[in-house]
Amino acid sequence: MDPKLIRNFSIIAHIDHGKSTLADRILEITGTVQHREMKAQFLDDMELERERGITIKARAVTVYHHKDGKRYQLNLIDTPGHVDFHYEVEKSLQACEGAVLLVDASQGVEAQTVANAYLAIEAGHEIIPVLNKIDLAHARPEEVAEEIESSLAIEATDAIAISAKTGVNVDQVLDRIVDQIPPPAGDPSAPLRALIFDAVYDEYRGIIVYLRVVDGAIKKKDRIRMKSMGKVYETVELGRFSPKMVACDALYTGEVGYFVSNIKQLGDVRVGDTLVLDKGPDVELLPGYAEPQHMVYADFYPTSPGDYEGMRDALETLCLSDSSLNFEPVTSDALGFGFRCGFLGLLHMEIIQQRLEREHDMDMIQTAPSVTYQTLNMNGEEAWIHSPGALPPPDHYEELREPIARVTMLVPTEFIGPVMTISTDHRGVFVRQEHLSAVRVQLVFDIPLAEIMYDFYDKLKSCTRGFGTLNYEVTCYKADNLVKLKILVNGKEVDALSSIVHQSRADTRGRAVIKKLRKEIPRHMFEVRLQAAVGSKILARENISALRKDVTAKCYGGDISRKRKLLEKQKKGKRRMRQVGDVDIPQKAFLSVLGDESK
Repeated sequence: MDPKLIRNFSIIAHIDHGKSTLADRILEITGTVQHREMKAQFLDDMELERERGITIKARAVTVYHHKDGKRYQLNLIDTPGHVDFHYEVEKSLQACEGAVLLVDASQGVEAQTVANAYLAIEAGHEIIPVLNKIDLAHARPEEVAEEIESSLAIEATDAIAISAKTGVNVDQVLDRIVDQIPPPAGDPSAPLRALIFDAVYDEYRGIIVYLRVVDGAIKKKDRIRMKSMGKVYETVELGRFSPKMVACDALYTGEVGYFVSNIKQLGDVRVGDTLVLDKGPDVELLPGYAEPQHMVYADFYPTSPGDYEGMRDALETLCLSDSSLNFEPVTSDALGFGFRCGFLGLLHMEIIQQRLEREHDMDMIQTAPSVTYQTLNMNGEEAWIHSPGALPPPDHYEELREPIARVTMLVPTEFIGPVMTISTDHRGVFVRQEHLSAVRVQLVFDIPLAEIMYDFYDKLKSCTRGFGTLNYEVTCYKADNLVKLKILVNGKEVDALSSIVHQSRADTRGRAVIKKLRKEIPRHMFEVRLQAAVGSKILARENISALRKDVTAKCYGGDISRKRKLLEKQKKGKRRMRQVGDVDIPQKAFLSVLGDESK
């Protein structure tokens, strides 16, 4: 197909502003999906996506639109809106030349609207502002258009007002895409260069590679090479997403599609790699993608040691389709062999955990998540600490630094006071305040990432009655009075329950954790001591009393010394059990430390 008749674009927006619904209407209007096959959020085909009502994975689809007697090929990528999946948005934008910026005409510009718009601006894309949900009674399109101009500096006077739900004016969006978004800039006569932007594993067909052809063309039976990995394969099948996989004979410059080549080794494919023709002229690598910056780390341990290899295979499969996940082997005295995984946020971690349990039938224990810290060693070298258990003693480093997040919050003006209060309560430092309109304000704070990880977002939603939104970006690492809070069970440190906290919070956090553990750990035949400590100082202690058998029940009288002898014998047995006995800590006890420490 002539590259001048191709348009590649993404739909970007905040959560619940209607991206997937707009994609549904585009599929219907262009006749890509028949009405009888249509269902809401058609492109969200993962079970978790439909259950939660959110987009987790970006989805590509090819549609055709007729304008001025010409037939245009539109390659649409529907992207997630949640901050934890911004890497999916970043990847999608590199396979496009433009973006449709969708804004809810009733709620206005939100935190992720700003963040995703800046991603598109940095990529140098043409941005088409679109106001959605104009069918709502409280829609305010004129005010929202002003918000777009003041907060993003994007011309929005001619923004298209649509209703993705009813289909009103959606055809105008397609016309605007054809008119404003430039065609692909690749060279059809140059040697093949294609960008791998995603991949999935199929049990029967091997790895299915999703690609965007930048230069040249790829045809069936071509022998292609993955440039950075050096692997050579023959293209067995090529095709486009319409939205199901439809086979074709070739993909040309600017087109988006997939190829299958019976690739079985998960390590042979890397998202961001460049595909070239084997034994063809040497070409330059495409830029690919920046490495994702992991914000949260947690350890996964199989409940049964025999499932270790199965968990490794499951994580490798997930890494293929989710390139923002990484993992490495780790060992714990309490839990045995497992894997430390890096995530972009808590929701990302939760989704991966549920996919392991549902798609791969894994039974596992997950430790409390922690952020990445940085130490400045005595010799001036910097080291990264991904787990509290890996933190060396205080005399081995000069400084312990924590990640600081630049948090941008968009809230109604009447909630400025409560939002500032919860921000300062979480050790936040005020940066600036900007009024986007008479009723909307943007507050910017620098807050330690560990403080916003657990409950900050919930508190923000509560104090703003659901109208507050936030976006964050880690900007630097700063030294502070941080300590390692150890949790001791029967005198032994459980590294999976340890955490790094601010000195002022250590006492409160320690008491809260062992109170929760006391409720979750079952009683044993001996007394179990639970302690929270910083260094050699014990901050708090709780005891789980022993299960007691009445050993004197069979004594129906006689000398009291007989009963005392039995009780002394029992006491010695309990003391010995306490010294050599193992304490069984269930999974829900590990998960209990995830909650708010004030509860």
